[in-house]
Amino acid sequence: MLRRILIGIGVIVGIFLLFKFCDFKKNDDEDISYNTNLIQQQIVNVGKLVVTEGHFSEVITYKNQQKYLLDMLSFEKKALVIVNADVTVAYDLHKMKYDIDEKNKTITIISIPKEEIKISPDIQFYNVEQSKLNPFTGDDYNKINKSVKANLAKKIAKSSLKTNAQNRLISELSKILILTNTMGWKLQYEGKVIESEKDFGQQIKL
Repeated sequence: MLRRILIGIGVIVGIFLLFKFCDFKKNDDEDISYNTNLIQQQIVNVGKLVVTEGHFSEVITYKNQQKYLLDMLSFEKKALVIVNADVTVAYDLHKMKYDIDEKNKTITIISIPKEEIKISPDIQFYNVEQSKLNPFTGDDYNKINKSVKANLAKKIAKSSLKTNAQNRLISELSKILILTNTMGWKLQYEGKVIESEKDFGQQIKL
């Protein structure tokens, strides 16, 4: 009789432990799913257009000369060109590619979009001098526009605009890092674990 009672108690305890184990597995799965959804939402929140704006000005003197009769006659045209340009450096984080590894609790950033630089120049002409044999044409304006954009691109490269844009990008990406650190996940980029905002600055090749 006592043996039957002990066997019955053993069966009950076994069933209880089995249910507890199944419930633990269920909670664990729910927790992973919850964490994954939370991380996914944070990435969606970060996935936006990060735009940094700047303004540049420059003055150009444009000259062109047409020569005739073995260079004995020449007709010159020239103008003072004043340029005011609005410039934007943007990162479209909607285009960022990533992978979420639930099993190893790891997010891997696969690729980060390159910056998109947009130059919108306002070009004004002053002191225009020209002749009927060498007037301003559409070709002149195209040359001036091309020269203006090339000069502005050099100024932008030497300015702090691109650096400021990169800092804003890293700041946005660091929001993912903060969440992964809080939840005990890892964030990787190009084979390296990102542990701080400084790591982003050193690792991201922009």
